[in-house]
Amino acid sequence: MTSRQRIILLSVISAAALIVVIAFGTLAYLRSQTALSTPSSVSVIPVTRFTGDRVEFRNTASGADYGKVASVPLDDAGGARSVSTQLCDRVYSTPKLTMCLTTDAGIVTTWTALQSGETGAQEQSWSLPGAPSRTRISANSNLVAETSFVTGVSYAGVGFSTETIIATAAGKSFGNIERFTLLVDGEQVTAADRNIWGVTFTDDDRYFYATAASSGSTWLVYGDLLDKTLTSVYENAECPSLSPDGNRVAFKKNAGTLNSPDWRIAVLDLTSMVETVLSEERSVDDQVEWLDDATLLYGLPRADVVGDSDVWSMPADGSGSPTLFIPHAWSPSVVRP
Repeated sequence: MTSRQRIILLSVISAAALIVVIAFGTLAYLRSQTALSTPSSVSVIPVTRFTGDRVEFRNTASGADYGKVASVPLDDAGGARSVSTQLCDRVYSTPKLTMCLTTDAGIVTTWTALQSGETGAQEQSWSLPGAPSRTRISANSNLVAETSFVTGVSYAGVGFSTETIIATAAGKSFGNIERFTLLVDGEQVTAADRNIWGVTFTDDDRYFYATAASSGSTWLVYGDLLDKTLTSVYENAECPSLSPDGNRVAFKKNAGTLNSPDWRIAVLDLTSMVETVLSEERSVDDQVEWLDDATLLYGLPRADVVGDSDVWSMPADGSGSPTLFIPHAWSPSVVRP
């Protein structure tokens, strides 16, 4: 292939990627406009600040509050929801911080990460290079992480690229953690196709877990912010979530193929390295949240309404069956002040 041919090929690939990203933003905008014009199917209470033990989430019920951050009490998840004015595609909260990843649709679609404090006041923001994907905050609210798609709009197959940033709540960035040294079975992986996403923090300000991918394989990796390393722990594990007691990691694993994935929820005991696959038979493309040490929460799109979804609960030990936890909801986070 000549230099001219290479340039033409790269130009075509870049143009195709740009078209995909623009199409995704336009589709998201059209979905939101449709939802906003439909009467709401849930009872809502407008608020300026959330309080108490609660689950915060993205409201996906149709109507004027579609896409806004909402909350329900932990002891009444099916009751009336408090709704703020903030629109988010992905949201995650602790008692002190909220991370909101949002799409700003227009002639040129842009994406933004917003960090807000305990009162709801915005503390900092930065641009994202593509569609929002995942966000997490450490339990002590000192670290934040966000993942966005640089190209592609999902993890459903080949052809996507991500950027994952970890920063302190005070604004110090560790940069794109894809640049950290990736070690798989003791060997450094330097392939250009490596991607890192889906951060979950431990109980200090140094270590975390995440997903690493390269050459069609994925791994649960253990990250070190000081040494800037990512070390493989377990294969075929994506979008991890560390349990409150720090002893287990829940994740999604692909029981299908690379181009036609079938996501199953699994829990890995970090001491025994025994994996338990849960009995949820639907494909769950989400980063699960721990309700407590015994129960997981996760989002599933509704098959009958585009843009709507529900949050389900499931025992983490593999027993029991899925239970509808919050209807018309997405991106849950458990907040206990």
